[in-house]
Amino acid sequence: MDQRTQFFSGRRRFLQSAALGAAVLPLAAGCARAVRDPHGADSAAAAEDALPPSIAALSPTAGKVAPIGDAEYRARLARAQRLMAERGIDAIFVSAGSSLRYFVDLDWWAGERTAGLLLTRSGEPVYVTPAFERDRAMEQIRFGSDIRTWQEDEDPYRLIAQTLRERGVATGTLGIEEQVPFFMANGIAAAAPNLAQVSATPVTAGCRAVKSEAEIAILQAANDATLAAYRAVWGAMEPGMTRDDVQRLLALAYGRLGVRGSASVNVGPYSALPHGSREPQRIDEGTVVMIDGGCRVHGYTSDITRSFVLGRASDEMKRVFAIVQEAQVAAREAARTGGKMGDIDAAARRVIVDAGYGPGYTYFTHRLGHGIGLDMHEWYYAVGGSEQPILDRMTLSDEPGIYLPGKFGVRLEECMVTGPEGGRWFTPQSPSIEQPFG
Repeated sequence: MDQRTQFFSGRRRFLQSAALGAAVLPLAAGCARAVRDPHGADSAAAAEDALPPSIAALSPTAGKVAPIGDAEYRARLARAQRLMAERGIDAIFVSAGSSLRYFVDLDWWAGERTAGLLLTRSGEPVYVTPAFERDRAMEQIRFGSDIRTWQEDEDPYRLIAQTLRERGVATGTLGIEEQVPFFMANGIAAAAPNLAQVSATPVTAGCRAVKSEAEIAILQAANDATLAAYRAVWGAMEPGMTRDDVQRLLALAYGRLGVRGSASVNVGPYSALPHGSREPQRIDEGTVVMIDGGCRVHGYTSDITRSFVLGRASDEMKRVFAIVQEAQVAAREAARTGGKMGDIDAAARRVIVDAGYGPGYTYFTHRLGHGIGLDMHEWYYAVGGSEQPILDRMTLSDEPGIYLPGKFGVRLEECMVTGPEGGRWFTPQSPSIEQPFG
């Protein structure tokens, strides 16, 4: 038995023919048909049998952790109001997006029709919505009952200004949440010229950047699910597969886990581009594969990157991987409460530069990490020079990388929770470039 055959003989094979890409699509379609088939025991069993064993072994996990409860949502509103008072902000306006979900668990789409949340320093929240959406809004609203509506031929910004006056905010400051479109902020400014508009970020980030124990538990579940999906997909991968094949395997794995997720997949020289390429890519034995993505559990997202090789990695690949491992550990250790966000980036970058991959951003081309929660990228950012204090229970990505143009790139990413002794990863560090899951 030659070396290549010996290496892959222990793998569970997903596809036996050379037409790998063609075989994956019918598999996914077969699974869908099984779900719809009213006579479906045999069909469902056939679809189950068609799955790669590593993926078939997965089972739903999201239900094992509780969603955010009413008491925590009310505590968030109260904290926002305290921060508003501390910062001298009389009211804030929040439109569709993650902050609207964060404060009142309202999932609304962004569009040209003005809708959102008004919160003053005291009292219940006020909701603004088109009149024809009132009933749908009432179905979702859990906190407060004050809903202000406007007809299609009316000015929603006059309604907002009037509502603020009724709440005692005719003058002073109005915080605008950062995801509010310009046309809405501009419309409010025209209708309420005596209100000074300021950023609401001290309130929104002030609440969202530090996570509760319930949020950390949900983030743990999301990271666990992503790692399980990656491990299952790796167990089904074969040389000759395309990037699209791997992404379809990921979709199947996440489906088995009962969550929605995705990832970018980049191979060989395209792994040297931190966010990859759209070019067609094929996985060959001995080439670097980089998978970067996550999934959602109760609205919260994970973000994990693995870089690995099917078969034997070169000595250079192993060396680069080991340096990135060391940098990732250094960043985690620097994520101590009371430090600065810039310290985390500096710790990882020092390892990489001292190993000969510098200076500065030459080969480690991006910041060390970002906050994560309801958004995959949110406050605050571990970037060089940042004076932002590291607070207890922030959740951040830890993702150093080395990218060698035209050759390959290696990035390792875990998410972590900050603490007095440094960061705690949600998932174990990848042990090696040839055995990324141990």
